[in-house]
Amino acid sequence: MTWKTALSDYKNYLKIERGLSENTINNYEFDLNRLIKYVQLRNDNQLSPKTIDKDHIQEFIYEISKSLKPRSQARIISGLRSFFDYLIFEDIRTTNPTDLIESPKLGQKFPDTLSTAEIDQLISAIDLSKPQGERNRAILETLYGCGLRVSELINLKLSDLFFEEGFIKVQGKGNKERLIPIGPHTQKYINLYIHEIRSHMAIDYSASDILFLNRRGKQLTRAMIFTIIKQLNSASGLNKKVSPHTFRHSFATHLLENGADLRAIQMMLGHESITTTEIYTHMDRRHLTKILNTFHPRTK
Repeated sequence: MTWKTALSDYKNYLKIERGLSENTINNYEFDLNRLIKYVQLRNDNQLSPKTIDKDHIQEFIYEISKSLKPRSQARIISGLRSFFDYLIFEDIRTTNPTDLIESPKLGQKFPDTLSTAEIDQLISAIDLSKPQGERNRAILETLYGCGLRVSELINLKLSDLFFEEGFIKVQGKGNKERLIPIGPHTQKYINLYIHEIRSHMAIDYSASDILFLNRRGKQLTRAMIFTIIKQLNSASGLNKKVSPHTFRHSFATHLLENGADLRAIQMMLGHESITTTEIYTHMDRRHLTKILNTFHPRTK
């Protein structure tokens, strides 16, 4: 079996059997291609998906460790472990060469979040004199108001909006659908965009039901959302590390700080496991510590 064939079959397995999203599959492919490139540079025809062993994988990890941070190394090792488990599942191999390879020790990484004042600062930097201004405001309000992933945002449809019932329908990871509450504040800015901007656009047929569109009436890309936020970050003078996911983290953190139930947050975020959502409880403890240090008389 060649690396090209193995990679192609593995991608089909991830899509059909595991139901992973295209973005997740692309990440697996990107990391596996690092290993394939390493094998090609060695020019060793004996190193096939079936025959590569622990020593070769260890050498590969050593090479990438020179330029990658521990968290990236750990992700690649995890991806390779999944790939070789698949080969065992398909009876192509009998052992996994990554089993005895330890991932780098990682400390707890807390997600980056913004305060409500910082979110307002970003939104205030939007130029509402331009047609895309109303769109961009609606985008940021939706990211923060509903805690969406960027892929969920760009795929949001007009037919997914159930404003009278107070919900939107979202297709998350693994094509799993969920209903998310949407408040009047967020609804207001989406409606402004729909009625004042979108209704006057020449819309491409393929995007007729897509909510957020580019200037040509087509669906926005993930990269465009990142660019919009990067430009607003600079224009606002905030200059913090901000991405679309920062709004999702802020959504969950602010809910927890204000007393929301962790199980409810899990359902709104679409986390399969509650343990994924529990990261926000650690962040809430940091928030409580900050309050104590700020307001308790014995800390002054």
